Amino acid sequence: MAAAALTREGGEDAFRRLFRFYRQRDASDLRGVVDFSAPGGQVFRSQLSISSVSDQDAYRAGLQPVSQWKAYGLNGYPGFIFIPNPFLPGCQRHWVKQCLKLYPQKPNVCNLDLHMAPEKTIDLWGQSKEQLRRKGSSKREPRSLLEKLRWVTLGYHYNWDTKKYSANHHTPFPSDLAFLSEQVAAACGFRGFQAQAGILNYYHFDSSLGIHVDESELDHSRPLLSFSFGQSSIFLLGGLKREEAPTAMFMHSGDIMVMSGFSRLLYHAVPRVLPNPEGTALPSCLDQALSSDLPVGSVIEHSSDEDWQVCAKYLLSSRINMTIRQVLAEGQKFPEESGTNGEGQAPSEDGHHQENSRAKRHKPNMD
Repeated sequence: MAAAALTREGGEDAFRRLFRFYRQRDASDLRGVVDFSAPGGQVFRSQLSISSVSDQDAYRAGLQPVSQWKAYGLNGYPGFIFIPNPFLPGCQRHWVKQCLKLYPQKPNVCNLDLHMAPEKTIDLWGQSKEQLRRKGSSKREPRSLLEKLRWVTLGYHYNWDTKKYSANHHTPFPSDLAFLSEQVAAACGFRGFQAQAGILNYYHFDSSLGIHVDESELDHSRPLLSFSFGQSSIFLLGGLKREEAPTAMFMHSGDIMVMSGFSRLLYHAVPRVLPNPEGTALPSCLDQALSSDLPVGSVIEHSSDEDWQVCAKYLLSSRINMTIRQVLAEGQKFPEESGTNGEGQAPSEDGHHQENSRAKRHKPNMD
């Protein structure tokens, strides 16, 4: 296969060659992509720390008991864990709604803040929901503000110019997302994980995410957690250098990736967003209704039919990814800096994430 031949070539920037290969090829030429729904080859089963998360806490986070999860690793990538959709029926809807309705609200920061007056970005959901609900299939229709959303930052807000976080640019991290992240991290052997920063990415079928490493956090001993919802994508996981060819894998709705240890600082990218492989408009896991009997203390909320109609319309051509990270070790503080205000300048909005654009060079830690 062409992808295998590119992998064998090695040499300078083998990652870029495969990125372009998967970016440009049609959907029928994806035989070399690892699919964890049918694992084989370099894939092996990973052990989880079942006793670290009670069934009650898993239920409260909208997750199946950890004993029912399947987790996989990849040969050659120590510390990489892939968990195919461990969410309870209907619970993915909560996180989709939060990413579209709640998390883009102030005081959180999004790409639209760079180009619009503050009063224009206060309620993206309210300004977009009717337009989304009525939206047809024509590409000529004007895009709603939600469809122009490319990223949202939570907690410690990343400075796109200095590629750093700072103490003076911080807003409260969402408690429901923190709880979910803490349970997943504990199940993977990282008890005490603190969700301190999040970057939410909003992809469409023409989107891609360039080659980068997540290294701006001050504590690299803590894992990077990645949650995907909506349409599928191809994810490339490479090595410590761009000369090393990456491994391609599918990410489907509800899938979770954990990058820790050796894999925490590897190059990675998303060259392609794909329709879900079931051939339906939305993955079947998003058609499932939420149980009316939620456990006491659940962070999951019921979505109204009206809200879900808007979310479902958005997801027909989109994928949402949440990446959560711990920035500081326990007791650690940011170093003193002079001459920075912590705000930074984020990349400009455009139709997709260009691999070689100025925006991408300032946007290294995304997916």
